[in-house]
Amino acid sequence: MRTIELRNTLPLSIFSHEMIYSLLEKSVINVNDKISNLVKSGELVRLKKGFYTFSKPYLTKPIDLISVANTLYAPSYISFDYALSYYGMIPERVSEITSATSKNEKLFDTPLGRFSYKRVPLQAYSIGVDWLYDDVDGGKFIATQEKALCDKIRYDRGIGTLTQSAMMEYLKYDLRLEITKPLDSKFIEEIATAYRSKNLKTLSQVIEKGKL
Repeated sequence: MRTIELRNTLPLSIFSHEMIYSLLEKSVINVNDKISNLVKSGELVRLKKGFYTFSKPYLTKPIDLISVANTLYAPSYISFDYALSYYGMIPERVSEITSATSKNEKLFDTPLGRFSYKRVPLQAYSIGVDWLYDDVDGGKFIATQEKALCDKIRYDRGIGTLTQSAMMEYLKYDLRLEITKPLDSKFIEEIATAYRSKNLKTLSQVIEKGKL
């Protein structure tokens, strides 16, 4: 099977060793050698042990980095700076693909970029996660705008405990936050309770009072 035929059969942004093995085993005697040779020739790109994508000449559309992030380390969902940038809530273009996980923290430096994962406690993990779907890569998980902002604030270790006025300054001048759609203060309060976070309680109060 030629690489272009393989790509047409596997149009995913990321796929496993098992997936490509099952496609090659009918026509290739030593499948593992074939996969290694495809990596050496630059036709396949190894993202981590057992996971690959195709190199640029074989791509028909941009790689879905959200799907890649979800698959590289599961369970996880896109959050923090990358999600805020995705929603247009912060002005900076974010190069590191940031995620939350219920497992230990992890970092992958790959040819596609850096993928980082911060651990979120179980009681807060599943709140405020959206499931997106497309016909090629299938389902993928990303924080809602409220959850992404809460995750960002909760894990910004250097800010201390903020008053309402300090929270407003932090959002305006540190994050340079842009509200692209109204945020749900009650939902943020629910996330704050799950996190047991005073700062997130303050955030919910600031949002509720319409101070942003």
